[in-house]
Amino acid sequence: MTGTSEPSAADPLAPAVEIHGLNVRRGGAPALRDVSLSIPHGSITGLLGPSGCGKTTLMRCIVGTQIIESGEVTVLGQSAGSASLRRRIGYVTQDPSVYLDITIRDNVRYFASLYGRGNDAVAETIDAVGLSSHAHHTAGDLSGGQLSRVSLACALVGRPELLVLDEPTVGLDPVLRAELWGHFASLAASGTTLLVSSHVMDEADHCENLLLLREGRLLAHVPPDDLRRRTGRSNLEEAFLVLIRDQQVGVQP
Repeated sequence: MTGTSEPSAADPLAPAVEIHGLNVRRGGAPALRDVSLSIPHGSITGLLGPSGCGKTTLMRCIVGTQIIESGEVTVLGQSAGSASLRRRIGYVTQDPSVYLDITIRDNVRYFASLYGRGNDAVAETIDAVGLSSHAHHTAGDLSGGQLSRVSLACALVGRPELLVLDEPTVGLDPVLRAELWGHFASLAASGTTLLVSSHVMDEADHCENLLLLREGRLLAHVPPDDLRRRTGRSNLEEAFLVLIRDQQVGVQP
């Protein structure tokens, strides 16, 4: 999570993420098919679609951990995977990435030290994910949902310019989900760019723009209200189904 050189500031007028003609194969089968998109700075973009549609693969391309077949992926003005991006991107995977033999506080403090952040940031971030009362607990004693929140805190504490979150609210109760989305909105308002994947369509209204994937193809890249207007459906899950049916009969959304 450390870089070899000081990063240059990204152009705020340029997209935070820009992808052209991205194709990826995994296990010999197409995982992403000719995907092109751009994500503006200081926004929350939702990446939605059923399991196996390519959401995680796309996120891995953006953070630079996925081998691509063809296409270009530019992140904060640099090629995805560049060493100087490591301090500028926070990535939370579906599987918790924490040290199980130390406490929540020590996990977050460790990652804070990599980014030069102090104890105030540690306490603030632990509180943001609703774990203040458990901060002294060893990570190995936590539930799966709590471990996911520790991973999220470890990514948040560095205040990265881009946060890539793979289904961060899975297994959380509705109150905590609402609190986290409120925190995500505050981060975006302060200039952080967030890409958040989910298979829960009711979370889509928290996002400024939606990327809708199915079978590795980008069906639409639109704000939630535009998707409703295009499909004539007020319910976003129903709107997504309309897009799928249109694709199956060869109609472009």
